[in-house]
Amino acid sequence: MLEVLKLTHTYGDQIALDDVSFEVGDRELVSIVGKSGCGKSTLLRAIAGLVSPTAGEVRLSGRAVNGVPDDLAVVFQDYSRSLLPWMSVRDNVVFPLRRRGLDRAARRKAAAAALDEVGLADAGGKYPWQLSGGMQQRVAIARALAYRPTLLLMDEPFGSVDAQTREDLEDLLLQVRAASDMTIMLVTHDIDESVYVSDRILVMGRAPGRLIGDLAVGLPSQRDRIETRELPEFVHLRSEVGRLVRDAGATAA
Repeated sequence: MLEVLKLTHTYGDQIALDDVSFEVGDRELVSIVGKSGCGKSTLLRAIAGLVSPTAGEVRLSGRAVNGVPDDLAVVFQDYSRSLLPWMSVRDNVVFPLRRRGLDRAARRKAAAAALDEVGLADAGGKYPWQLSGGMQQRVAIARALAYRPTLLLMDEPFGSVDAQTREDLEDLLLQVRAASDMTIMLVTHDIDESVYVSDRILVMGRAPGRLIGDLAVGLPSQRDRIETRELPEFVHLRSEVGRLVRDAGATAA
């Protein structure tokens, strides 16, 4: 459902992405990992249509991406900037649904269902600044879920919360994935996170950003935070991804 074809992007003389190609199937959850500065976020923004690549093409469901597709939603790392502080939690979730052409009652019903899905059924009347960081990120996720996109992009969505909240949000992501038909792409620096939540892991090398690994995650679909991480398959794959990331950095240095 997603094709990235020979994607290249430059900022002046700096090459951020260099001839990156891959495909993502329906309902896959694919993580993109790599060291800082390897082009992960640029890749995600190109897929989202937020930046125009210097060369190459992105195709979503067979159509070239030229601008932000209607069936796409993005969850950013900085929830404090992505939520509108003067709007209630409910109104933040409702806001993008106007683009779907839903009437007011349908928008509020979709928002209520999404907030319930992320465990915030009673928070609709509050404002973002009245919530913890983890709860604010849940609101951002609820806003994306209410929109019911074909493709959900997540750019380091758990990077600004504490460790316990991060674990809770990872489990929430697995629940969302199991209950929906969405395809999900997740940018993360956390190798353990990428193995725990994903079907596949794409590894980016150091700048200029190139794809140096495409690994299938052969873990059971039902995952438990303790038991899954003790599986030999988890330990092996974590080591393999970590080695790829480390060696890419050593080569660049």
